[in-house]
Amino acid sequence: MEKETKDPQENKNGTNRKQKEWDKMRGENAWTMFKVMAEFVDGFEVLNTVGPCVSIFGSARTKPGTVYYELAVKIASRLVEEGYGVITGGGPGIMEAGNKGAWMKGGTSIGLNIDLPFEQHHNPFIAPNHNLKHRYFFVRKVMFVKYAQAFIVMPGGFGTLDELFEVLTLVQTNRIQRLPIVLMGVEFWSGLKNWIVEIMLQRHHNIHAEDLDLFLVTDDTEEAVQYINKFYEGNASLLEPNFEL
Repeated sequence: MEKETKDPQENKNGTNRKQKEWDKMRGENAWTMFKVMAEFVDGFEVLNTVGPCVSIFGSARTKPGTVYYELAVKIASRLVEEGYGVITGGGPGIMEAGNKGAWMKGGTSIGLNIDLPFEQHHNPFIAPNHNLKHRYFFVRKVMFVKYAQAFIVMPGGFGTLDELFEVLTLVQTNRIQRLPIVLMGVEFWSGLKNWIVEIMLQRHHNIHAEDLDLFLVTDDTEEAVQYINKFYEGNASLLEPNFEL
């Protein structure tokens, strides 16, 4: 009698399990890699010509005249006075404030725009030759990190948190050099820091205590600027683009 063989797709209950499969890639999708490469090339060609910069992250929804908008204008202006350019996401809100602060002092004002169906449109404080347009978030994030010598993280939403933890992860894992990370807004960031300490560190031991030294939380513009300056005192060689691709 012929031995019955089980269908390899049959599960323990005796029922057939349908194997999910990817649809065959359409021909035009194969060109995506070239679109990605072109975006990297455009970004490198522009940003390789600028000097040391600080990336400023924050919400696109923050309105002019509010506390954090004006704080972003102030700190961007101070950074330009200290010789840094400013990189933002190029849109409204905190991004606009950062570019405005740089523009007011005649400094390098860079915008890394992203195509979004809502919210995003470039602000008027970006130098035309420094106004980059991105289709892919991951390419844009590389530009934020590769060409920044410090990060100012203003209050924001999911995108801001994504950018913050991306940078913290890259530093923690030594994928990029250690560099200053400043969270501006004690009232906004203190709850997150407490959660990191009490839950992530003390309860679950998912980070090391020294990881808390990777960032500064402050409301003080001068403290933030001096924190960055002190990091680079006697270390001019660190004022170069970050990780290699």
